[in-house]
Amino acid sequence: MQLRIAMHQRSSRSERPAATPAAACVLRPLLLCCALATAYPARAAEPADLTALSLESLMELTVVGASKYQQKQSEVAAAVSVITRREIRAQGWRTLGEALGSLPGVYTTSDHLYTYVAARGFGLPGDTITRLLFTINGNRANDPVYDGGVSGRELPLDLDLVERIEFIPGPGGAVYGQNAMFGVINIITRSGSEMGGTELALGAQQPQRLREGRISHGQRLENGLDVLLSASYIRAGGEDKFFDYGASGVSGVATGQDAERLGQIFARVAGGAWSAEVTHGTRRKEDPTASYFSDPLTPGQFTRDTYSLAQLQYEGSFAEDTLKLTGRLFAGRYRFVQPLYYEGELSVSTAQGDWRGTELRLLSTAVTDHKLMLGLETQDNVHVDQGQLYPAYPDEDVRIPKSGYRIGVYAQDEWRITPAVSTTLGLRIDRNDATGTATSPRAALIWQATADTTVKALYGRAHRAPNVYEHDFADTAWKANPSLKGESIDTLELVADHVVGSDLKLRGSIYQWTMRDIIVLGTEAVSGLPQFQSGPKVNARGLEISADKTWAVGARLRGSVALQDAAYESGASLPNSPKLLAKLNLSAPLTWAGIQVGYELRFSSQRLNLDGSALGGFAVSNLHLSTEALAKGLELSANVSNLFAKRYSQPLDDSGWQKDIAQNGRSVRVQANYRF
Repeated sequence: MQLRIAMHQRSSRSERPAATPAAACVLRPLLLCCALATAYPARAAEPADLTALSLESLMELTVVGASKYQQKQSEVAAAVSVITRREIRAQGWRTLGEALGSLPGVYTTSDHLYTYVAARGFGLPGDTITRLLFTINGNRANDPVYDGGVSGRELPLDLDLVERIEFIPGPGGAVYGQNAMFGVINIITRSGSEMGGTELALGAQQPQRLREGRISHGQRLENGLDVLLSASYIRAGGEDKFFDYGASGVSGVATGQDAERLGQIFARVAGGAWSAEVTHGTRRKEDPTASYFSDPLTPGQFTRDTYSLAQLQYEGSFAEDTLKLTGRLFAGRYRFVQPLYYEGELSVSTAQGDWRGTELRLLSTAVTDHKLMLGLETQDNVHVDQGQLYPAYPDEDVRIPKSGYRIGVYAQDEWRITPAVSTTLGLRIDRNDATGTATSPRAALIWQATADTTVKALYGRAHRAPNVYEHDFADTAWKANPSLKGESIDTLELVADHVVGSDLKLRGSIYQWTMRDIIVLGTEAVSGLPQFQSGPKVNARGLEISADKTWAVGARLRGSVALQDAAYESGASLPNSPKLLAKLNLSAPLTWAGIQVGYELRFSSQRLNLDGSALGGFAVSNLHLSTEALAKGLELSANVSNLFAKRYSQPLDDSGWQKDIAQNGRSVRVQANYRF
């Protein structure tokens, strides 16, 4: 009987950046964009709108994701960051991971299939982003099978439909419960009235042989309904790259094995106190890396992820606006398929997740100087099924049907003690079918020291129950662990924000966190088979410093430095945990030429592989040019990723032939957007 690997875990997530084309492929679209803009300087004022927000306006942006109701950034019990649509356009980001990677202490890892997002020193290779919570308009996007987040092209939402991205670092378990250990990412979509018509977009990227398109329509109807409809697609042939498959003794060019197909649909209708939305996306990515020790250089190996999310929400005010009621019904569907070949025989990993739930929330401001919130959230995981199928040996198929539930009650009081001092106290109690009951407290003291300076002292705890793969998967080569405990994290943080004049904001943050009962891959003592087990305590401390500078001409400079030290209780450093991260983002209008320029620099110090070997640090630059000078409603852009074709590698988990993998080189993307 031939060896077949039953180990089933959703593959590391990653989108493909780029490989190195000839210099002409880089220069031609850039020169074309510049020539078009220079030829029509009379319409040069429009691009400046991308960054026209003053620093004061940026600071006035409200945040919803921290407490599930609107707050000023200075009132939020976290070092919150907001990425606006203007900044997404100015930098040319096409995935959520690209945008998040610009923030202090956040970094990404790619394995040519998916994108990992990590924060504050924790990004274990193979982690499917289970310790960050992703929401779209407040609706949980982490699937119930692996509890994994979505940040690459598998995100079922086109980034062109995003109005802003809220990143609330630190534990958010007191409000959200499961997964919100290192932060909450809340994506807020555009409204139909903001779009105000129809948008068409076409794009191409080389050397990935990628073509993409989008058609969207949004408007406010005469009856007051706000409607937004959109459909997007991507089709890419991919690159033919050389891979070394390590211990297999095989190496060669994976010809035609890097293709990708993607389709997305989004619909939202809002009127009065009611809103309803549906988000759907399916992505198939061919696998050139031979995941999970499958046969190298074998066509027909891929991963396919399908997400469907829906919610119906009501938001109403009562008692002279002192009482706000929010209620929502939500449902989701997730499908995963990964066919792999072992010695020529097909093995198919599958997962199926279906869930539905409700949430009710009351926010009262009836008591002077208090904002009291009470909430109840339930989620019924109707199906969280796993399978390992062998078409040639159907009697050996492994099918693990499962269902489960989560229920949480939470309360929070935001109390303004004096005009300069406020406190936030919160607690959530969750119960699930895997680990029982867990509590997540939260406490914050916020001091408005001066009109320009705010200091926040923060404490929080969050938890994560094991997902069904970690808890329940078993076959002849793998051992389940029904007694596996959940993880918990405690975080202390001190944040200081200071505004200099009207155009410069400075922030400093120091933190420490401790994670207990981390879920790691071990060996079951009796059988000697692999099994997920509770591992050692992990400790970390870090420092994040950032600055945000704007100019009246519409230019903006945002930069940060993060120092982080994360280690196991023994003192051993965590893998894939750079000790230094530095970011720089500049956007500026060249009004004389009608061009908007966006430049990005990201630096990461060395990272460790799982075996302790070191991968060198790297600095990557990206350049984005855009113009609206050719015709009314038409925007042309050109983007160069990895501008200087930097060669670098990132760590992988130990479930494949490679211990680390080279990242792509330079790529060029051109895009045209037309609004009417």
